[in-house]
This record gives sequence, structure tokens and C-alpha cells, in this order.
Amino acid sequence: MPDSPLFTAAAIAVIVLAVAVVVGVGLKVIRSFRDLGTDAERATYTTLHAASRAGQHLRGGLHPAGAAKASKQLRVLLGCDALAITDMDSVLAWDGAAEELRPTLMRLAAEVLDTGRTVVVPRAGHPATSDHGHHDFSAVIAPIRAGSSVVGSVAALAPAAGAGLVRATSEVADWIAAQLELAELESSRTLLMEAEVRALRAQISPHFIYNSLNAIASFINTDPARARELVVEFADFTRYSFRRHGDFTTVAEELRCIDRYLLLERARFGERVQVSLRIAPEVLSTVIPFLSLQPLVENAVRHGLEAKEGPGHITICANDSGAFAEVTIEDDGVGMDPEHLRSVLAGHTDGDHVGLRNVDARLRQVYGDEHGLVIDTAPGEGTMITMRVPKSQPDHDA
Repeated sequence: MPDSPLFTAAAIAVIVLAVAVVVGVGLKVIRSFRDLGTDAERATYTTLHAASRAGQHLRGGLHPAGAAKASKQLRVLLGCDALAITDMDSVLAWDGAAEELRPTLMRLAAEVLDTGRTVVVPRAGHPATSDHGHHDFSAVIAPIRAGSSVVGSVAALAPAAGAGLVRATSEVADWIAAQLELAELESSRTLLMEAEVRALRAQISPHFIYNSLNAIASFINTDPARARELVVEFADFTRYSFRRHGDFTTVAEELRCIDRYLLLERARFGERVQVSLRIAPEVLSTVIPFLSLQPLVENAVRHGLEAKEGPGHITICANDSGAFAEVTIEDDGVGMDPEHLRSVLAGHTDGDHVGLRNVDARLRQVYGDEHGLVIDTAPGEGTMITMRVPKSQPDHDA
């Protein structure tokens, strides 16, 4: 029976158990939050967490989608009733109450955008808000600067705009400006990488193309079939080198480019250039910066073997080294002075080993300074160049 003492006791037991579970979970959450430390430490954590999440959304610059997501976190930071972000022309994002004031905000922000000074709009009877009646909000509007120019503004709405909110809103505006500078720096970094790829292409173009065409011409009369083969390889090499898409490729693609390059160089040098390859199959799909291996092989031919009397040998190895792929290019050529090499990599020597310097700089930009080229050389002792890159690169597509 539903109203029997046994049923009632069982129901009470279930309810007590459910309450105990809820209380237990709640206590666990409270304890985990308390583990952060004092109230001040928890407040610091909350602030830094909100700033970190907001920063992720501003990495692409001052755009509506990113501003809309960032405004939610920034409103939590300021503890205000509403927060808006504008550029110079329009409101990009509004989060919180009083959105009916959104059409008025650009008029309120005009003085800030013009003078670059923070403005406090009082709550009642302000001419700028009279079109929309009286609202229980004051507004603090602070400029977002990029260098010496104002690029937008942040507006915080609250019942009262005290000195604390004014200072905090100005700090948030400066913080947004810093995020925009980081976004611009990232964009400049990308442009620099593209410029360096163009420099590598320019370096390949005059020297190598001239020599290759001369080598092909020398076979036209004596060995037409060989000349036709070299023309095809030359076309494939230049098509790869001057492709217009992507800053990254794979080890396999770069090795194919090197094979074509060496085929053309052997047409010029004959048996003077000998090559050995030891390639681990598992590293062939590793993503690497475009034109990062071929210039190292070209350096071995031009600066190592070309000046050497008699035959020279180049060994290309690609090994699986745990989480990394390690590629070494070694020649038994004339080598170079280590001090001169340091000057080359530092950019203090113009027109010498351009490809070597550019590859080293690009590797450091993409993976960090610890992934620059490692070069072992001495006069008369040949040169060994080692490149070490992560095998897993989810942010880079070939």
C-alpha cells in the first residue's frame, strides 16, 4: 500500500540518501574552491581566469565575433550591469542589461573616440540619453588605443560610476589594447615568414635556374633524351618552389624536391656529387616549414662541395626520435669557420648563406629558439646540419 509504514520509511530513506549525495557533491565543490587558498587568492584566480578567456577571443583583432565573446568575460571582471565594446564606427558587442541604449552609445562615445580621454556619463537627465528616457545607469567609456591612435572604446554601465569603476574600465581598455598589439604582432610574424619564403625563392631563382638551364643546354645535342628528362625535372622543381599556397609541407614532399634538385645538380657536376639517404618511413608525414630542407642541401652543394677538389659526398638522414623528427644533412666539403657561421646566423653577413640563415630564423619563429639549426663545422672538416621538429603539429597543415 502507498501509505504503509514500510513504504513511508523507504521513501524517507531515498530522500535522505538523495539529500546526502547533493550535499556531498556541494561540499566537494566548495572544498575544491577553498583549496585555491585565501579569499584574495580566489579573487585573483577568478580575475586571471576571466582575463585569459577573454584574451583568447581578441587574438584575431577587434572584430564583432571575438568582441561579443570577450565582452561576457570582461563584464564579469568589472562586475558591471552591462559592457559594450566599439570600434570607431559601430558597437561591436553588448553584454548585459539596458541594450535599448545600444543605438545611443556611439553618440555617447564620440568625445572619447575624438579626444582619447575617459568620459563618465551621469545616470539621470543627461542630454545624450534623453531620447530614451531616464535609466538607472551611469556609463564609464574609456578609449582603446593602438599606439598613438584611438581604435575603439569600452563602456561599462552600472547604477553608480565611482572612482573604482572608472579606473577599472580604463585598465580593461588598456588590456584590450595590449591584446590587439599581440594580434598585430602575430600578423606581422606571419607576414615576416611569408617574406622569408619569398627571399628563399628569390635566392633559388637566379643562381640555380641559370646553372640548370646551362646544364640542360649541354645535353640537347649530345643526349636529347637526357635533356628532355632534365627539362621535366626542372619544371617540377620550379613548380614546387614557386607554389603559392601554404607555408608548410611534409618531409616526403621536401625530399622529392631535393631529389629533383640533386638530379639537376648532378647533370652539372657529374660524379663529383654523391648522395646517400637514410630515411625512417614514420617521419615522412611530419609537417615542416616549406623550403626548409632544400636550402640546406643547396648550401652543402654550393658552399661545401663546389669549392672542393674531387668528388664530395652528402648524407641525408631522417630519424624518428620519440616525439620529434630529426633530419641531418652532412657533407664532407670545405666546411666553414664557426665564428663566421655565428655571424651569418646573426644576420651580420649579407649575401652569404642566405638560405641557411632564413631556415634557422623560420624554425625559431615557428617552434621556439630551442629548435633552431644545430650546425657542426670547421674549416676542411665538412659540415653537419641538424633540424629537429615536433612530429605532432595540430596547428600546421601541409
